[in-house]
Amino acid sequence: MPVSRRTLIIGGVAAGAAAATLPGAAASASGAPLRTDPFTLGVASGDPDHDGVVLWTRLAPRPLAEDGLGGMPDHPVAVHWELAADERFRHVVRRGVALARPQTAHSVHVELDGLPPGREFFYRFKADRYLSPVGRTRTAPAPWALGGALAMAFVSCSQFEHGYFTAYRRLAEEEPDLVLHLGDYQYEYTKDTYTIPGGNPRDHEGPETETLANYRQRHAQYKADADLQAAHAAAPWLVVWDDHEIDNNWADEVPENEQPDFLARRAAAFQAYWENMPLRRTSIPRGIDMQLYRRIHWGRLATFHMLDTRQYRSDQGCGDGYKDCPAAYDPARSITGAEQEAWLLDGFRRSSARWDVLGQQVFFAQRDNNAGPTTVTSQDAWDGYVASRDRITRGWLAAGVRNPVVLTGDVHAHWAGDLKLDYADPTSRTVGAELVCSSITSTGDGVDSDPATHPFLAINPHLRFYNNQRGYVSTKIRADRLDADFKVVPYVTTPGAPVYTRASYTIEDRVPGLHQTYLRPLG
Repeated sequence: MPVSRRTLIIGGVAAGAAAATLPGAAASASGAPLRTDPFTLGVASGDPDHDGVVLWTRLAPRPLAEDGLGGMPDHPVAVHWELAADERFRHVVRRGVALARPQTAHSVHVELDGLPPGREFFYRFKADRYLSPVGRTRTAPAPWALGGALAMAFVSCSQFEHGYFTAYRRLAEEEPDLVLHLGDYQYEYTKDTYTIPGGNPRDHEGPETETLANYRQRHAQYKADADLQAAHAAAPWLVVWDDHEIDNNWADEVPENEQPDFLARRAAAFQAYWENMPLRRTSIPRGIDMQLYRRIHWGRLATFHMLDTRQYRSDQGCGDGYKDCPAAYDPARSITGAEQEAWLLDGFRRSSARWDVLGQQVFFAQRDNNAGPTTVTSQDAWDGYVASRDRITRGWLAAGVRNPVVLTGDVHAHWAGDLKLDYADPTSRTVGAELVCSSITSTGDGVDSDPATHPFLAINPHLRFYNNQRGYVSTKIRADRLDADFKVVPYVTTPGAPVYTRASYTIEDRVPGLHQTYLRPLG
């Protein structure tokens, strides 16, 4: 019986019969060979373009080692890699050797170019006698081509302690072409600090993450999860962080609470993030700086503008939380920083894509929680940086962006809404759409609800949908429309939940705003 692609990718099974095509090697540049399987953290790929992609793995025979080094020896290890046109590796198109070095926690980033556009590939690694699971990846279409429909899913907020990563598994089973992770990939807390009613079903290892060893160990604990590994192996990812990869609600060089060593903590978090993500060498951190905002072109169909709304932002004007805050309207304050804002506006002007997609972290549209005349909004979101939001919105209008769509994470619930030039006037022009994904696990099971009864939707008529269950958003981007399915799982505090579509929306080409095409009845 032939082995199916799903068995290979979702199940993490190595292509056993084809293992001989990878050359045997003395795994280490010096020292003894490895004694146990080092591929406990799986494989990943990311940042695809029309002629290449990044392949990633990290060697860690003991992923939860307290020193953060995964039980690896203190010397480089040679890692062989292969890229093939088929999942059985009968048609290998590229192979090579990379050194996994202790200075970068024995991570491997293979940055490929010269590949044909719009193609599916399979990849794997070998160290000593150990073979990694197989991953599936692909290149983007040629720059001049629209290509076929793009199956893209986006996710955020995977708090390991709050539940099982079943939603990642269900996402992997869809075999998308591309996955966007919009932040809070991991959380910094030590166990019994951030708990859900009834108690957390599993715990973090180690203290609150503050040192490089802490962050490396925490990333390894997350990456060792089989459901997360399946999602990484299923498709290339585009990743950006939010706050919990470093510290809750941090802003540039300002932590949530006073910390004399916050800049050292930030540098450690950045280093561990690079080591554990399929990022290009342009994102290698330099101390407390890391270039994470970037642009990925999917032919002429879509351009993904991946933003960083943490590293360069002004400090929250009135502290965190919902406030009526005059500082939110100060034009001197920015959530992106001047350089990133200029880069984004220039990207709008240069774009010839059918769809311009902003992959970013925090709620973009106004979300007022006060039914009275006072506007009370979250100061950690774009509502705390109104002038910054206005400049970017007017920027895509001035550039004639054909179809602007904002993708968002952070808020642990599904939302969908229209974007306005003037949120105070519900009849004002609709200028785009925002799709917000729920969390993978954060805040636990959640509960199904009738979106029409949520008070925010009455206060903010541009907001069209709400659901407080865990899950992800699955989209299909075509030349004439973007279809979005809000996927939910009914529980995460025990494993193995099914997945279903709670609501579906369509955005039509050149018609800003959302059209609901499906709403599952409550319950």
